[in-house]
Amino acid sequence: MPPPPKNTGRRFNRNRYGPPKRSTKDDEEKAVEVDGEISSVLAGTMFRVKLESGHEVLAHISGKMRKRFIRLVVGDKVKMEMSPYDLTKARIVFRLN
Repeated sequence: MPPPPKNTGRRFNRNRYGPPKRSTKDDEEKAVEVDGEISSVLAGTMFRVKLESGHEVLAHISGKMRKRFIRLVVGDKVKMEMSPYDLTKARIVFRLN
């Protein structure tokens, strides 16, 4: 049986390709989740979404929704994530109806 690897002071990276994965908990905590309704469909899977507060934001589909070919039309209720730094843009993560 080979001896265990020597401690080189670096963190063990299981996949060995690229830097170690960062924890995404900080990023998830920063995202603001809001509900809205699609008011218009734009080119390139972009949408104008009207929030419950009356504001309109520009939103795009998340990668998982794009991968699963989730269709969105005017009038759909959606759940979005917004960055607290730019409240004019959002990412659609879920279709509610």
